[in-house]
Amino acid sequence: METNEEIKEMVKQKYSEIALQDKEINASSCCGAGGCSTEVYNIMSEEYDELQGYLKDADLGLGCGLPTNFAKIKPGDTVVDLGSGAGNDCFIARAETGEDGRVIGIDFTEAMIAKAKKNALQLGYQNVEFRQGDIENIPMTANVADVVVSNCVMNLVPNKQKAFSEVFRILKPTGHFSISDIVLEGELPEKIKNAAEMYAGCVASAIQKDDYLNIIKNSGFKNMVVQKEKAIIIPDDILKNYLNNAEIQDYKNSDTKIFSITVFAVKSESCCAPESGCC
Repeated sequence: METNEEIKEMVKQKYSEIALQDKEINASSCCGAGGCSTEVYNIMSEEYDELQGYLKDADLGLGCGLPTNFAKIKPGDTVVDLGSGAGNDCFIARAETGEDGRVIGIDFTEAMIAKAKKNALQLGYQNVEFRQGDIENIPMTANVADVVVSNCVMNLVPNKQKAFSEVFRILKPTGHFSISDIVLEGELPEKIKNAAEMYAGCVASAIQKDDYLNIIKNSGFKNMVVQKEKAIIIPDDILKNYLNNAEIQDYKNSDTKIFSITVFAVKSESCCAPESGCC
């Protein structure tokens, strides 16, 4: 994983595999990326099944929060989901924005786009669409989205500053986002940092919490709020795929903490973020 393009290709390959897996496999791993745990629960995500618009076939158990539930979506809004996967958050957003709104899912992986389109066809929605694209170069014009959501995807993007600048660009002047992601306090062991599966699983790709929030501020967003935060504990039977017993104990005794956070912020109305190109 020496270059950004190599990282992107690795993520694309891993998530193409995940698109073809059963949810049960995804739910016992780090964001579905591997290292199955005998503790059969998803160490990242939360349950969607009580939210209006939920479709079981679209829930691959890959998220780390419920951003759509926090996104303050109104009827008639245009909502964009970055890293839309099989369409789960898009269908939840469709329940909020209604028939008069519009929902656009963007995903990097052809297999995920195909799965999402199949699910949308099953639901008969005419105002939900899916586009293949790179979050560092979102295939949309500027100032079109009322709301952007994303669930455990932004930390997979090599150039996070560029990605958040793109979020700023596509939002309307009064728009906002709600994004769930994995962040760190402290340093992960090198063996975890260098593991491709742990990168695709949203752990090794995570950056420091303060750095993540500063990227959002530096992209021009205002009124930033951490809507929810929860600790993520990686089970021993996943850690042992990368660390020996002594290394696992050292990791547990360290000050390193992994969190899922859901962040809300508003696009600035008065000026523009660097590289946004809207002025």
